Amino acid sequence: MQPVAHPQPLGWKAECRETLQLAGPLALANLLQMMIYAVDVIFIARLGTQALAASSLAISVFGILVMGLFGLCGGVAPIIAAELGARAPALRAVRRTVRMALWVAVASGCVAMAASTQVEVILRATGQDPQLVTMAGGFMGMLLWSIVPMVMANVLRNFVSALGRPLFATAITALAIGVNALGNYLLVFGNWGAPEMGLQGSALSTVMSSLFVVAAYVLAIWSDRRLARYHAFGKFWRPDWQRLGQLLRMGLPIAMTILAEVSVFSSAAFLMGRIGEQELAAHALALHIISFAFMVPAGVAQATAIRVGYYFGAREPVGIARAGWAGIVMGTGFMSLTALAMLLAPDYLLALYIDPWAPANLALVSLASSYLLVGAAFQLFDGTQVVAAGALRGLQDTQVPMWIALFSYWVPGSGLAVGLGFGVAMGGIGVWLGLAAGLVCAACLLLRRWHRRELLGLIGTTKIL
Repeated sequence: MQPVAHPQPLGWKAECRETLQLAGPLALANLLQMMIYAVDVIFIARLGTQALAASSLAISVFGILVMGLFGLCGGVAPIIAAELGARAPALRAVRRTVRMALWVAVASGCVAMAASTQVEVILRATGQDPQLVTMAGGFMGMLLWSIVPMVMANVLRNFVSALGRPLFATAITALAIGVNALGNYLLVFGNWGAPEMGLQGSALSTVMSSLFVVAAYVLAIWSDRRLARYHAFGKFWRPDWQRLGQLLRMGLPIAMTILAEVSVFSSAAFLMGRIGEQELAAHALALHIISFAFMVPAGVAQATAIRVGYYFGAREPVGIARAGWAGIVMGTGFMSLTALAMLLAPDYLLALYIDPWAPANLALVSLASSYLLVGAAFQLFDGTQVVAAGALRGLQDTQVPMWIALFSYWVPGSGLAVGLGFGVAMGGIGVWLGLAAGLVCAACLLLRRWHRRELLGLIGTTKIL
């Protein structure tokens, strides 16, 4: 996105092109990020089903914490976009936003690290197998050191993307895959003379790759002329309480929205753990595939928030409408393709992680394939809800979407997952049907709010500091 002083609304074709140019690199970066996680799963899976199940339990807690912190800093891109739309280049305003967001990243990351030390207590309270709990605790003990650099990197990614450099995110994430793969190869099995650390070796590799990503973003920002003129790291010690307050007012509801969804999917792992170890491992595999598909509309949502925020700052309702609807159509359209893939070729998708044709994996593949069939059914709603939330985020509307998410994921979503999984004894399929119900409810309510944005007074409430 090229910032200009007085932006005018683009035609539908041009707006779709602008959104796609921004969303493409972001979606690819998201997919590459999932590749980093997939590398961990591939190496851990070779340690056995027990190691895969234990790491899945730890990641369930870790994912809730990290995604929540990403949301806490999630106001960075919409705020920067609004500043650019109102008065580009807005050097001081953008610098203040990035600096305070990094403050939030470091402070909240330290709190999350402390919370991560209690993972064994949390897992025992959910009734997990004691041996799996011990293994998960050791894995998390190393993994928690990656939290602060991960959240800092997310802030810098939002900064470079809002300033029209989304390809930096793609390139840096691609390089991080190699760093993580090499770390896993060396440390999980002790290759090339490195210590054989098993699960903890994979966690240490994640720490190394997250530190690499932060360093790469810093180098990219310093070396790029457009980004360097913002002096994003200048006078880092200087507080800006007004901008910090704005970030938190936007970020706290975004964090709660993300936590509502992530926690339901993560708690599903706890439910699966109570059903059986095989079901938990199958759930982990199916969820990784679902998450891969989700990364594309998530990238579209990030781009939509920036494009809508840009027009929001410029007070252009026509541009807001076109940017939002363009993103929603793109996200939903892509998810229709992934739904077909899950329906028609689940074995080939599972082959990314395991050999689905090996006799020893038949039971695991059967369970995972059945979960993917349910996952295919709610792909369209998943794409719609995430992009609609992104469009509303561009309007700096985060509080009501938070309540929509809390209701959708925890009342029809979690309620049906428990009721169908255990009350009706449908097992894992019942849990996944509950997850689908939550996504359907969220998509319908968020889309309705976006459609009624002018009637609700969401346009024209721009707050430029």
